[in-house]
Amino acid sequence: MKKTVLLVAALLLVMVLVGAWIFLGPATAFSDSKKYLYIATPAANEKAVMDSLQKNELLKSEGVFNWLASRMGYWEKVKPGRYEIKKGTSLLSVVRMLRNGQQAPVNLVITKLRTPQDFARLVGRKFETDSAQMMAYLQSEAFKNKRQISADEAMAYVLPDTYTYFWNSDPEKIFQKLADASRNFWTAERKAKAEAKGFTPLQVAIIASIVDEESNALSEKDTIASVYMNRLKTGMPLQADPTVKYALQDFSLKRIYEKHLAVVSPYNTYRNRGLPPGPICTPQKKTIDAVLDAPQTNYVYFVASPAFNGTHVFSATYAEHQGKARLYQEALNRLMAQKQ
Repeated sequence: MKKTVLLVAALLLVMVLVGAWIFLGPATAFSDSKKYLYIATPAANEKAVMDSLQKNELLKSEGVFNWLASRMGYWEKVKPGRYEIKKGTSLLSVVRMLRNGQQAPVNLVITKLRTPQDFARLVGRKFETDSAQMMAYLQSEAFKNKRQISADEAMAYVLPDTYTYFWNSDPEKIFQKLADASRNFWTAERKAKAEAKGFTPLQVAIIASIVDEESNALSEKDTIASVYMNRLKTGMPLQADPTVKYALQDFSLKRIYEKHLAVVSPYNTYRNRGLPPGPICTPQKKTIDAVLDAPQTNYVYFVASPAFNGTHVFSATYAEHQGKARLYQEALNRLMAQKQ
């Protein structure tokens, strides 16, 4: 009798250990450090989860996972999202994570984007929503009515930074976080500076985007901004080459020729006075501050420096500008001759 009891106890212990190993031991079937399980919003159900697990070969035993998920009530409410499964994770941990909706965050890193289409494509690569849905949202009447801005103007609110979301965030949530960050950036002090210069925050962002495309040298961005502000105040056309590239949607152009200036577009600041309808790239925060802190100058022209150091030289008169442009051209000719 005693031997029987010991044998039964041993068998129970073995069963407990086996069960513990099955449910608490490593259950992943991949060699990478981690993989992701994507559960789409329209089909957040048992079949979608099981199909995704099997297709991506994430677990050693989908059948045991299914059994455990049923016992833990997971199939009653499947939550869509992007879930990170680390190598060696147990079945119990996986089911708990999915049941609790503990999604892995998605970082949306904004650097330089030029068009709303660029932004939409970036969103489409990072989120469940695709680029077409993002563009449809930006161009919708609902967006325009709620934000009081157009799709072109929307890029003024897409400030370079890193933003954290969930994978299944919809276009409204994605843009709302950007709009909130922009609102926080535009402090009362910054708004007061813009008003003192006679511009709105949107107009400052548009100017900053042009300055960003003109120069990478932070030391001169405030002076370049002063040139454009002076042109605007005197009624001169901006005549900003980067806006012509934007109008042509050809950002590979190194120089703008007479033939390019004929393009019919509200972004062609050679043909149209005033600012273009929206930013021509996502304006950097430091460039916006450079515009807000632009000095009072009498400059209305600038040309690349003959030192070829990425900076520019500035002029108050056209005659002075022609002289400096000639110096640059002569230096360029000498440089090209040396290369040949």
